[in-house]
Amino acid sequence: MKSLILAIKGFLLDEEGVTAIEYGLLAALIAIVLIVGASLAGTNLNALFAYIAGCLTPLPGASCG
Repeated sequence: MKSLILAIKGFLLDEEGVTAIEYGLLAALIAIVLIVGASLAGTNLNALFAYIAGCLTPLPGASCG
């Protein structure tokens, strides 16, 4: 019975699992930031390239700046 209590105390005091969870949450947060940043940059780049393409082949009445 005493060994069971000691095993439970050892399990509760062990912090290795907590560290792994913290690293997992940190990695997930970094991944979310990268995905959001890439999607915003992609949208802005798409608009920029569309503008440049419009200037390379101007339509009648189009203005490029």
